[in-house]
Amino acid sequence: MPEFSPTDFAVPGFVILVLLEMWWAKKRRPAAYEPRDTLTSLAFGLGSTVAGLAFGGAVFALSLWLYQFRIFDFGFIWWAWPIAFVLDDFAYYWFHRFAHRVRWFWASHVNHHSSQHYNLSTALRQSWTSFFALSFIFRIPIVMLGFHPVMGLFVGAINLIYQFWIHTEAIGRMPRWFEAVMNTPSHHRVHHATNPLYLDRNYAGTFIIWDRMFGTFQAERDDQHIHYGIVKQLGTFNLIWAVFHEWVGIAKDVWSAPWRHKFGYIWRPPGWSHDGSRDTSDAIRERWLARQGITPESPRVDPEPTKAIADI
Repeated sequence: MPEFSPTDFAVPGFVILVLLEMWWAKKRRPAAYEPRDTLTSLAFGLGSTVAGLAFGGAVFALSLWLYQFRIFDFGFIWWAWPIAFVLDDFAYYWFHRFAHRVRWFWASHVNHHSSQHYNLSTALRQSWTSFFALSFIFRIPIVMLGFHPVMGLFVGAINLIYQFWIHTEAIGRMPRWFEAVMNTPSHHRVHHATNPLYLDRNYAGTFIIWDRMFGTFQAERDDQHIHYGIVKQLGTFNLIWAVFHEWVGIAKDVWSAPWRHKFGYIWRPPGWSHDGSRDTSDAIRERWLARQGITPESPRVDPEPTKAIADI
């Protein structure tokens, strides 16, 4: 397994950017950072790094074994790298979409959404249980297609690095052409919002075009003040509970549900219940839209969607 990845070199940059954003927030938006929340995010990042070291080798070994059954052999020729990056981002989109639509995957991914604050430290809230959730299966087809696992690790790391900077409120909207193609802070704020209009939208990693293509895109609106976190907020900074609460919830539901509904609490969307006593994100969103009499395609209120980037 490779001894390093691009994320190793990016860590100092992450730290510098977090410190710069803290300085900006102190002057412009003091509520953007909360000390206990930030410490929890840092602990999440440390724990996910340890989990990656513990289980990453097994995933890489499996990928190498599967690589021998590849359909094509692209090797390390230069033009294969950008193709691998685009395919990896496409795979990420579908992983991310399933991570919100299937409770099993959500139990691992919910860690990333558990903060009620939105800042660069939030990007560090990565899962400790993604190996257990089998999240890596979404990238296996790229290996089987003929892209070497080392190439997959590299482009996946670049994708992860790109996603760091979009976790901020310090940047308004980028130029219109950039917003049309790339994932941006504006698009990703929507993704982290609990507002009914924004639930389960903008799954993109690097390219927002996937959401536009598959009907999951929602533009940020200036008449919607964003509330961050999850629909049922944790209400605690307890790290262990934050990491494992949804797995505990699944176990309790499966244990108490009638036999014919047990697997529903694993494979159906978060919020699903066999007796209709809970709400999924679709139900919350549709009920709110009907009450407001608007559609997700309603135009932005802001007449200047490409307003200048805030100074940091």
